[in-house]
Amino acid sequence: MTAPPAHRRADLEAAGLTVRGAHVVMLRATSLTLAAGEVRAVVGEPGHGHTALALALAGRLPYDAGTVTLDGDPGAGRRRRAVALVDVPGVSEPDGPIPLSTVVHEELAFARQRRPRRVIRSWVGDLDPSTRFEDVPPPHRVALLLQLAALRPGVRFLVLTLPERYGAEPVHWEPVAREIAASGPGVLVTVGPTTAAGLSVPTSRLGGVSEGAVA
Repeated sequence: MTAPPAHRRADLEAAGLTVRGAHVVMLRATSLTLAAGEVRAVVGEPGHGHTALALALAGRLPYDAGTVTLDGDPGAGRRRRAVALVDVPGVSEPDGPIPLSTVVHEELAFARQRRPRRVIRSWVGDLDPSTRFEDVPPPHRVALLLQLAALRPGVRFLVLTLPERYGAEPVHWEPVAREIAASGPGVLVTVGPTTAAGLSVPTSRLGGVSEGAVA
């Protein structure tokens, strides 16, 4: 008789993850799993929870309840090296007035990539390198930041936060996320409820333990 297949533990897992601020709960109990090569979304009302979740998953914010593990290891150090925060407001979001070329240069530095002008130009594409980053079209912005973050040494997971705040819809980031995931990393994107209807990837609920998939 053949034994049933063993349950595969998710590479990155949060269970009942809760973060409390001085006067408010920043992140209510949230559970999710993300495996390498997978794209998932977390749906929740805009607010502190999205940033708190990203920081806690990446080992950059202490949490008050629940657990976060990477391959079953709760250590924050491994997660800081393995989880890249992409365009998280107030954390890794590029300053709007900065030229596009400067953002690309800095991201390539994080990725320890060579940064001659012709390489930067290849990432900029048809856009003017001097374009203010806040004026970069949403599809180009989200693709650029995801792809550059995926180049960082040791990165196994990318967390992108509320891309709809600058007009990027699922149709803009899902194909890019799937392409990146196909090469190995897992990609988690947090979105608001109004964006959920356009998703075609599995979802988790911010502030809730139920998980499901969008039909």
